[in-house]
Amino acid sequence: MEIPYTSAVHPETGLYNAKGGIWLFLASEVMLFGALFTSYILLRVGATEWPHGSAILNVPLATLNTVVLITSSVTMVMSWASLMMKNFGRYRLYMGLTILLGLTFLVVKSFEYGAKFEHGLFPSTSTFLAIYFTMTGLHGLHVIGGIIVNSYLWGPGRKLWKTDPQRFTNRIEVAGLYWHFVDIVWIFLFPVFYLL
Repeated sequence: MEIPYTSAVHPETGLYNAKGGIWLFLASEVMLFGALFTSYILLRVGATEWPHGSAILNVPLATLNTVVLITSSVTMVMSWASLMMKNFGRYRLYMGLTILLGLTFLVVKSFEYGAKFEHGLFPSTSTFLAIYFTMTGLHGLHVIGGIIVNSYLWGPGRKLWKTDPQRFTNRIEVAGLYWHFVDIVWIFLFPVFYLL
């Protein structure tokens, strides 16, 4: 028995199952990060002293990471567009670049974290650093999750392309929606912590 609407869209929602599911999942993620951003705002408004992020954090590295993630969103779209044009080789190239850029983001972030730890700056040092490490660490875990999914779709999961190319293309679109969400979260984290 086949589950309906795995490749075709449902006539009432206009979505196939996975796309509807990812939108519901992303709604819960918006609530999670929304609660954390709200906590940050309440802590900052209630604090008598609050450090400026640029005094503690590495703005050039964060700027580099912002460029890396925005570029990875472009390569993610290009991987999906390549499948829409039935060019599997281009898909592999762009998805590989997306994975590589995600790993680059994590490496740069690890250097930034390492520098903080070397200078004795830990989550327990201040409220600012506690919420900084919490939110950027949670974001980093989401990046790792996206890399794992994209790596699967680049590697063993690519077999689905031969048997059901539309369903495989749909999977890439769903993975792309998640990846774009991760990038959007960083676009909010960057100014909030590093620039304001």
